[in-house]
Amino acid sequence: MDERLTEVLRSFGFEEQVISCSPYGSGHINETYLAELADGKKVIVQRISERLTKDAAGLMHNISLVTSYLREREPDPRRVMELYEAKDQKPFVSLASGNWRAYAYIEDTICLQAPESDEDFRQSAIAFGRFSELLGDFPAGQLIDTIPDFHNTPMRVRQLADAVEKDPAGRKDKVEKEIRFIFEREERMGILQRMRDAGELPVRVTHNDTKLDNVLFDRKTRKALCVIDLDTVMPGLSLYDFGDSIRFGAATAREDEKDLSKMELDLHKYEVYLDGYLEACPGLTPKEMELLPLGALTITLEQAARFLTDYLNGDVYYRTVYPGQNLDRCRTQMKLAADMERKLRCT
Repeated sequence: MDERLTEVLRSFGFEEQVISCSPYGSGHINETYLAELADGKKVIVQRISERLTKDAAGLMHNISLVTSYLREREPDPRRVMELYEAKDQKPFVSLASGNWRAYAYIEDTICLQAPESDEDFRQSAIAFGRFSELLGDFPAGQLIDTIPDFHNTPMRVRQLADAVEKDPAGRKDKVEKEIRFIFEREERMGILQRMRDAGELPVRVTHNDTKLDNVLFDRKTRKALCVIDLDTVMPGLSLYDFGDSIRFGAATAREDEKDLSKMELDLHKYEVYLDGYLEACPGLTPKEMELLPLGALTITLEQAARFLTDYLNGDVYYRTVYPGQNLDRCRTQMKLAADMERKLRCT
């Protein structure tokens, strides 16, 4: 076994029980392994990537607080990720090989990359809605902003403006239409942030990566079981979590689809997700419920602005596999946003 893993497992007190430890999952950020122990238990061991944040202590502070809070309120232990403490009673260890953590493996679950039915998508809505509802009374101010201004949409527009002004990669003249599209919507894109700043929307515990593959489903019942990947748990607005699920799950094309005629909002899927989310999260305020469509539009426009900014800057943030991929991504999000404006009446 890898010497790094031997040291990690020793730090969590597992070294004498380990039968095997091998790479696990298909994630692209954290380095993940599955350890099988002599008593039959399985442990997920992860090296925390510095690509997401350099504040591993803050990240693990957030995860530890949130999972502890949820486990006190959720009677089924399979519904909440369980962190193991290291020998020094901390939720992670810092070693020469990096920062590492360990989770209990949740048996008899599956993870879907895409919904295979409407019910799959609805179940993911129930999972994220329940996550928000159970954390409704959690004091979000106790959490650390490990990625400051992560969903500060006006700031993202300012970053775009800066990229347009400096034009470091010499690409501005190729994307005048895309630049105009974003700035024509600048006022609307700032509504939610202004309402947050004014105290008109509650700051909640938010997941900030509400994709389908961050939900574990029970293998037998196919019901949503557990929300995973809590690395971006921070204070935020429920509207962004809802909106990002729609941006991912109710779009009819890939994020980098070149044929824009294929990209639109599947209104039926939107309604399926909305139904599940509201069922599981009845604690939303009337204003939050009213603004859910704007949440979907705002996060989609924000992502379009971020892709366009990176294109103008020379593709320095998002990984690309072919020239112009960030521009393709920007255009799909713009097309999706325009369709949202029509179908969700976000005008």
